[in-house]
Amino acid sequence: MRAVDIIIKKRDGGELTKEEIEYFIKGYTQGEVQDYQASAWAMAVLLKGMTPRETVDLTMAMAYSGEILDLSGVVAFSVDKHSTGGVGDKTTLVVEPIVAACGLPVGKMSGHGLGFSGGTLDKMESIPGYRTNLTTSEFIKQLKEIGLVLTGQTVDLAPADGKLYALRDVTGTVQSIPLIASSVMSKKIAAGAQAIVLDVKVGVGAFMEKPEEARSLAELMVDIAHLAGRKAVALLSDMNQPLGYAVGNALELKEAIYTLRCESNVPADFREHCLVVAGHMLALAGRVKDEESGHAVAMAVLENGRAWDRFRSLVIAQGGDVKCIEKPELLPQAGIIETVPAPVSGYIKGVDARIVGETVVSLGGGRARKGDPIDYAVGVVVHHKVGDKVEAGHPLFTIHSNDKDRLAEARLAILEAYRWSAKPVARLPLFYGVIKG
Repeated sequence: MRAVDIIIKKRDGGELTKEEIEYFIKGYTQGEVQDYQASAWAMAVLLKGMTPRETVDLTMAMAYSGEILDLSGVVAFSVDKHSTGGVGDKTTLVVEPIVAACGLPVGKMSGHGLGFSGGTLDKMESIPGYRTNLTTSEFIKQLKEIGLVLTGQTVDLAPADGKLYALRDVTGTVQSIPLIASSVMSKKIAAGAQAIVLDVKVGVGAFMEKPEEARSLAELMVDIAHLAGRKAVALLSDMNQPLGYAVGNALELKEAIYTLRCESNVPADFREHCLVVAGHMLALAGRVKDEESGHAVAMAVLENGRAWDRFRSLVIAQGGDVKCIEKPELLPQAGIIETVPAPVSGYIKGVDARIVGETVVSLGGGRARKGDPIDYAVGVVVHHKVGDKVEAGHPLFTIHSNDKDRLAEARLAILEAYRWSAKPVARLPLFYGVIKG
C-alpha cells in the first residue's frame, strides 16, 4: 500500500477498507506518513465523507494506535464527558468536580482549542504550574487517589489522534463529522471510561451549525460507544450565543471558579447547563435513578462546597498554584480592558457566538498555526443574553486585550455580532434533545 493511493481513493469518493485505514493511521503515528499527506487525506475526508463502517474502523485504528487503559482494577466505575467544542464552553471545569464530589471517579483527557472554540487545557494552563502532560501511570495513580484527573492525551494513549487533532486545527478540517466522531471516541475508548456523556453543540458557534448535522454526529458517537462496549448518552445543546458570559482562557477559568464557589455573578445558563450534564453522568453511571435525581444531587454538592473542594484538590494534585484559584485576580490579566456601551436600546435578538469566538482568537486567545503560543489573559465578556432588554449607553460587552490595534478591531467585530429587536424576544433553549441510542 501507498499513502498517496489511499488519499487519491478517498479524494475520488471511494470507500476505504479497514486495512487501508489501519495502514494510513499506523504510518502517520510512526512518522512514515507525513503531515502534508495527513492534511490532504483529512481534507478528502471532509469533502467526501466516510461511511459509518469507515468511521468505526478509523475510531478503532486511532484508539489502538497506543495503549488501551483498563480501569476496572483502579476504580469501581469510571465516567467521562466530552463537548464537541463551543464558545465560552468551560463546562468540564465545573462538571468534573461536581461528579467527583458525588463519589463517582472522573478521569478526563482533554485537548487544546480547535479553530474558534476554546480548549479545556488552555483554560487550565492559565493556572501557573498546572500540568496537562501526565503520564499514563500518573493518570491512574491520581484517579485512584483523588478520583479526579484532567489532563491532555498521554503519548501512549491514542497517539494517532493526538497528532491528527493538532493538524486539523490549522488545516480547515475541524468540521468533518467522521473526524470529530473518531477523534472523540478514540480518546474515550483508549482512556478506559465505562460511561460517556457527550455534549454535542449545535448552532452558529458550533462545528455543527444545523440540527440534523448535530443529531447525525451524536447518533454516530453513541453507536460507536455501544459497539465498543461502553454506555453513552448524547445531549444536543445550543451554541448560537456564548455559553455563560466569559470567552477567553483565564476569563472562562474565573467564571468556572465563581460558579464552583456559588458567587452572585454566575451566569444562570452556564450553571444550569453544568447541573444537567452532571445529572446525566450520575444517572448513566447508575448512581441515581434518573437525570432529575442526578440534577438534585449535583446541585447539593455544588451548594455545600464539596465540588469546590474537589477542584482545589485537582489543581494541587497536578501542580497548579492554588493561590491563583483562591484569588482569581492573580490569574493572567490583560493590560487593556475596555467596556463598550450598547449603541441602541432594545431587546437582544442574537449574539453570534462564532464571531465572538473568532474575535478572541484574533486577540491572541487561540491558534492560527500549529504550535502557536496562547495569550491566556485576552478575551471578551458579554454582559447580556438573548432576550435581555438593554438601554442605550449601558455596558454591552468588555474586551480584554494586550494590543490597542487588536482591541479596536475586536470592538467593531463584536458590535457586528449583535442583532436587536424593538419587541420582546424569546430566550434560547439550553438543550434540544437527548440521544440514548
